Amino acid sequence: MKIIVTGGAGFIGSVMVQYLVNKYPEDMIINLDKLTYAGNLENLKPVEDKPNYRFVKGDIADRKFIFELFETEKPDVIINFAAESHVDRSVEHPEEFVRTNVMGTTTLLDACKAYGIKRYHQVSTDEVYGDLPLDRPDLFFTETTPLHASSPYSASKASADMFVMAYHRTFGIPVTISRCSNNYGQYQFPEKLIPLMISRALADEQLPVYGDGANVRDWLHVEDHCQAIDLIVRNGREGEIYNIGGHNERTNLQVVKTILAALDKPESLIKYVKDRPGHDRRYAIDPEKLTKELGWKPQYNFDTGIRQTIEWYLDNKSWWERIISGEYQNYFKEMYKDRVTD
Repeated sequence: MKIIVTGGAGFIGSVMVQYLVNKYPEDMIINLDKLTYAGNLENLKPVEDKPNYRFVKGDIADRKFIFELFETEKPDVIINFAAESHVDRSVEHPEEFVRTNVMGTTTLLDACKAYGIKRYHQVSTDEVYGDLPLDRPDLFFTETTPLHASSPYSASKASADMFVMAYHRTFGIPVTISRCSNNYGQYQFPEKLIPLMISRALADEQLPVYGDGANVRDWLHVEDHCQAIDLIVRNGREGEIYNIGGHNERTNLQVVKTILAALDKPESLIKYVKDRPGHDRRYAIDPEKLTKELGWKPQYNFDTGIRQTIEWYLDNKSWWERIISGEYQNYFKEMYKDRVTD
């Protein structure tokens, strides 16, 4: 098969690309990424010379480019990770999220309609469901939970999901959607909670925690997420939505304190800051459908996963230090200028 992974230079996308390249050497994996601030081709160093891997620079919202790419490559599968995803940025610049997350998705769907596809998979988020009350630990998001977006980011992802299902119903495009809980693990961009806290703690800088830190997230290791997507793409039922979560709920404050303890840093580094607008209180995923239908189970619990993640960031300081300094953006020019389609 020929698989295009959009957003394959980002955090989850790059882990997905490595997973597919290594597991399926008979498949051709094309990494399509615009290389915005969060795209980092250094993430793909382990596979960049593999014969079944290729990088293409491009924008999923560029209609002419996408149609030409489909005409040339004739892909069998699209896995769409490409998205603006940082909630704080969506509050400041919502129009960028509409362009990439909504218009980019419909552009890909139009290309699928024009050229045919075996499977289009949309990588979504549990944030489309809104949030759950802190005093009801018995409640979980299921695939039938109504959409109730709280931020411009989650609203753009909910809109994209609705377009995906509409194209399936109207045009018969073979689609699946996955909605995951908060990911963590290697290669996560340092603006996100866990790598941000690790890098700041190592520098003995203050660790900003929104509000009272009681917001609850269900944490999912990125490798478990990628294995689940692979199962859905290959064996999931067309037109279905699958939730991916690991039942690893922690408050933001618990996560921060876990990191500080692992790094032997004092809790006095914690600084509570003004909460962001519309901050969801609790996310919790019920992955029973995925487990029952496809046999998926997470390999990591949070305790083992966070230890592995902290160790990775300790062992790869040069990776995140280059990002913080901005030097990582030169990697494309240095290493790929004669090897990619731009």
